[in-house]
Order: sequence, then C-alpha cells, then structure tokens
Amino acid sequence: MDLSVVIVNYQTFELTKNTIESILKYDYSFSYEILVVDNASGDDSLKRLQEYFNDRVKFIASKENNGFAAGNNQALRQATGKYQLLLNSDTIVWENTLQNIYDYMEKHTDAGACGCRVLLENGELDKACKRSFPNVKNSFFRLFHIPTNSKDDNYNLTNLPDDEIYEIDCLTGAFMFIRKEALDNIGLLDETFFMYGEDIDLCYRIKQAGWKIIYYGESKITHLKGASSKKQKSKLIYEFYRAMYIYYKKHHASESNFIVNIVVYIGIALLCILKLFLNIFKKKD
Repeated sequence: MDLSVVIVNYQTFELTKNTIESILKYDYSFSYEILVVDNASGDDSLKRLQEYFNDRVKFIASKENNGFAAGNNQALRQATGKYQLLLNSDTIVWENTLQNIYDYMEKHTDAGACGCRVLLENGELDKACKRSFPNVKNSFFRLFHIPTNSKDDNYNLTNLPDDEIYEIDCLTGAFMFIRKEALDNIGLLDETFFMYGEDIDLCYRIKQAGWKIIYYGESKITHLKGASSKKQKSKLIYEFYRAMYIYYKKHHASESNFIVNIVVYIGIALLCILKLFLNIFKKKD
C-alpha cells in the first residue's frame, strides 16, 4: 500500500462523510486505504458511516475516548502505507493535493513529513499550517500581538509566502503527510496529549531525528476549523493550555533555569484560568 489515510471521528457523521468523499472522488496514480477510528462516539455516527461507505473504508471502533493522539495511533498501528496521512474529520481535500504531495515525497527522500496550504471556510489561511516551534520568546510576541521583523520570533511565519514550497518547523495535525520510515524512526503520537500539541511534538521529534518538514503551499485543503469540536468549549480551552504545559516541560524545561520555568508554568495556568472565566462569562450573555 502506498498511502494510508487516517481520520478520527467523534460524533461528526456529516463532516467525516464529506472528508472521505473528498478523497474518493478523485483518481490517483498510487494505491491507498482509508482508516477511520471512531473515538467512542455517543451517537450513531459510526454505524451510519459504516453503512454509507461499506467496504471502501476500514473502521476501527475505540471502546473509550482517550484523545486525538490515541485515536490516531490506533489506526497507525494497523496502517500498511509507505506514507501515512493524518487528516482531520472536518476537512475537504482539493483536487490533486494528495497526488502532488505524494509525488513530492517520492522525489525528496529527506522529507519526513509534508503539509499543504490550509484554508479556513472563509478562504483565509489557517495560520497553524506553517509555524515555527513555540518558545518563550515567540510565544510572548504572539500573546501580546507585538510585531517583529525577526524571522526567528515570527511564530506563524507571516513573512513567508503562502503559495510556495519550503522547509519549516511545524505543520498542523489537520493535514500531516508522513513518511512511515520517519514514524518508525521516532515512534507514534505522544498520547500524553489529549488533543492539541501532539502535532507540534511530532514535528519536533521528526526534525530532531534529522528529517525535513515541508510546507507545500501549491496544494490546498479546506479546514472547517472547530466544526468537529464546537461542543465541549471549556474542555477544549483546558486541553489547549494543558498541551502547552506538556510540550514546554517535555522539550524546553531542561534548557531553562528554575525561575524561568516557574514563570512559564504560572503564566500558562493564569492564561487558562482567564480564558475559562471569559468563556463562562460569554455564555451568560
């Protein structure tokens, strides 16, 4: 098998169906399989998807929801492709996107993972599709919306063109086309992350192992961002800041002194509390 497409479904029948159909509607020069993990949905979305796609898709029913990383890993352990695509259930794949990136990966054997241009529903760029690795400095600039001319402090790489091909640090987990050899080299997604942060962590480990991360801006998907997780707002806020803490502690805490680490941890906690409070306040309006 050339490509394994991995999708995690959680109570999103219509969205997941549209994502799968956006793949099946095109022809490719390579062989592929689609694996859908149902993360213990509490509705009938798994049954409906199974009935709709029959034997065109392989379904894996998880007994419990242990998070996005764990769900993806269930499929990755069964995937047989030379390349493995992590694809969100709220995306639409454009024509030629998979073919173009497959061809690129075949020609560039030093590329461990490749992403594409990700557009939001309104046509704007999802800035998460091309990023630098987060650190204390660029996170500070981003948090307080401080403009910077330094490419080292530009977390979202807004200084780079959206429609070209070049090496970056980090892709979004909404679309991550990964060489299986690289995954075999570094291991699967870190299941400590429930959701958020697992994509940054994976990219970090891929680059640490000597592979390149490529942004392929000439091809696109549409990401209906947040559509698959509009319910559990407070839970998502908590998991976002929890992921921030896990990533920092795992990759940067050992490089910083005790005082810096304490300031970072307190800052993450305060931001989380503030966001949760604002979220509750908004719901009362």
